[in-house]
Amino acid sequence: MSQALLAACLTLACSAALSAQPPVLHLPMLHRAPAIDGDLAEWKELAFSDGVWDIYRLRQTAWFDPSRNRLTDHGNEPSPEDDLQARYYTAWDHRYLYLGAEVRDNANDVHDPEHQDKRWYFKDCICWFIEAPRDRAPEFFGQGDNAFCFVIDARRPDYGAWWRHGSPDSTYIEEPLPKGVVDYQLRLNPWGHSPGDFVLEARVDLQATFAKSDPRWAPPQVGDVWGLEIVHTDPDGGPYGGHFIVYGTGDDDSTWGEAILTGPIDPVERWDK
Repeated sequence: MSQALLAACLTLACSAALSAQPPVLHLPMLHRAPAIDGDLAEWKELAFSDGVWDIYRLRQTAWFDPSRNRLTDHGNEPSPEDDLQARYYTAWDHRYLYLGAEVRDNANDVHDPEHQDKRWYFKDCICWFIEAPRDRAPEFFGQGDNAFCFVIDARRPDYGAWWRHGSPDSTYIEEPLPKGVVDYQLRLNPWGHSPGDFVLEARVDLQATFAKSDPRWAPPQVGDVWGLEIVHTDPDGGPYGGHFIVYGTGDDDSTWGEAILTGPIDPVERWDK
């Protein structure tokens, strides 16, 4: 092999290795706990959010897999960016994890013909996958892994706030988030454009969830590192498979984004004319 060809191969190998690295994210702390009322205005500028996600943006990411990041097409569908697009918000304080989303969706689908409470992924749902603390070992909902899932159902059924997690001796434990552990609100059609549009706002008690999943867990501090992935399911009358996976490739927690806890941030600064 010539030196030039060898150098080119090494460059490609290094580029592939770098592209496979989980993204680095920065999750700000909130100075003041927001009211959980379905309105994100008081804290969304102070949270981690990196813009609008749609299928076209996902196609440009290192973790994109067309067999997993996809939308349902029944024919005569709107353009893909009008089918589903979302902004996601994440923040924390010493007691709670704060989660939010502003979503434009052409249809609300929470009907699963083979319903089971744990089958949130067959319904419109947003789920934050979090490993805390992060240990970099590839695990599939084992110790330290948590998924906080919110079905976009205005009836708020018992399974509407769902918790998948591991423990020191078990994987894929499935149970509703206890009512004293979670507080969440939904606003459907908040902008008057589509009955599928919604705002989600939630907070989850850290001690009651993370400490149960991993006895090594300690109250969060600036500089701690967690794992983070967001899964947004959108079946639109189809079977499992219409969904976005953001900051990772699935249940393997070693692929999830590296979420670094930071101190509070200021709102975007705007200047007078």
